[in-house]
This record gives sequence, structure tokens and C-alpha cells, in this order.
Amino acid sequence: MFELAEHKGCPDSDNDGIIDSKDDCPNVAGLAALNGCPDADGDGIADKDDACPNEKGTKANGGCPDTDGDGLIDSKDACPKVAGPADNKGCPWPDTDGDGVLDKDDKCINVVGPASNKGCPEISAEEVVKLKSLFKTVYFNTGLATFKSETYPVLDESATIMAKYPITKYSVEGHADSVGNNALNLKLSDARANAVKDYLISKGVNESNISAKGFGEEMPIASNKTSKGRSQNRRVEIKLVK
Repeated sequence: MFELAEHKGCPDSDNDGIIDSKDDCPNVAGLAALNGCPDADGDGIADKDDACPNEKGTKANGGCPDTDGDGLIDSKDACPKVAGPADNKGCPWPDTDGDGVLDKDDKCINVVGPASNKGCPEISAEEVVKLKSLFKTVYFNTGLATFKSETYPVLDESATIMAKYPITKYSVEGHADSVGNNALNLKLSDARANAVKDYLISKGVNESNISAKGFGEEMPIASNKTSKGRSQNRRVEIKLVK
């Protein structure tokens, strides 16, 4: 312990020229500007108050550096030289498919699509028309929910179109003519709609994007008084769900 005359007999334990009573760090030599405390990295923040005493930083960051100025100190920043949000560990969000929709908001990060459709492609009006046309040639075995052989290629083509649009939702609706028992017609139309749904799912359509329901004879599109009309009423339809 030193008691120099210039200190009027007061001790200066660390010999830094600041008497102990005025020295915030009396046992470690330091700077007068920091009340006798050291500043190893020279950032103007005393080591005792510096969370990063060996790296220059700012007071706002507790003495730690934030090289890219994104508000995350370098030690907690996965991309310390490139600014990015805290919810992505300080890294900028990527846009893998380059469609202008950041991956964090993009439901289809590998396929180009507009922001209005969450970065996913939108089904075109032409393909909607194509799907509806294909569904007009979905045929079932009489009184059953099993397909006639010529229906399989039709459903395969439909599935190929539908699978290209990962978030587009579809509804398969089954309908019947008025011949026979209404309850049985409702049950059969529902079974047929679900048979179509299950087949499409087996061919790659996302299960969460497709629903199915039968309506029996409730929604005819032609007269049930003629053979042709009844044939038109026995149908399955595909609709886009908004």
C-alpha cells in the first residue's frame, strides 16, 4: 500500500494515482476517466461493467460488439457480419426459391409462387376447367363405390394436377339421381366421394387439402324424369375451397 505525500497521506493501493477512497477499483490499476478502473479493450467501459472486457463494444450492448448493428451481440449472433432479425438468430431470412417471399413466410420454399398465395403457385383457371372436365368422366360400377377401369387414368391425371398446388384446397362432392331410397342414395354418394378422395390422396394429393361429402339426390343438375337427366345427376364434382 502506498501513501504518497501528494495524496496527503491517503493510500493508493494499486498505485494508479487515484486514492483508494476515490478509486472504484482500489486493488487494480486503472484510468482516472473510469474512476481508477481498468479498460482492457479500450472501449470506454470499465472492465467491471463490461460483459465483453476483451472486445470493444458499446454501452448499449453492455460493452460487447455488434458488428452488423442488428441488435444482437456477436457472441449470440449466428451471422455476426450480416444483419438479421433476432428470431432468426441474427441471420437474414433466406428466399430459397427466389420468389420474393422469405422462407419464414413461404409455405412452398422450393417452388415459386406469389406472396398473395403464401409463396405457393396458384392453380390456373385453365387447370380448374380441366379438373372439372376430368371429373365428368369418373365412372363407378353400378350401385357400388368402386371405379370402372377407365376411371383410373382420369383420377391419375387429376391427382397430378392437384399435387402441383400444395396449399390449394379441394372439395369432392358426390351426387345421385332420385331412383331408389333417398337414404341409400345419400350413403352411396358419400361413399363414392370418399373413394375419390382416398384414391387422390394415394396418388400424392395432400390429405389436409381435400375433403369429401355426399349429397344424395338433393342437388340435381338435370331432370330425374329422363334417363339422360338421371345419368347427369349421378356424378362426382371437384370444387376449389376458398
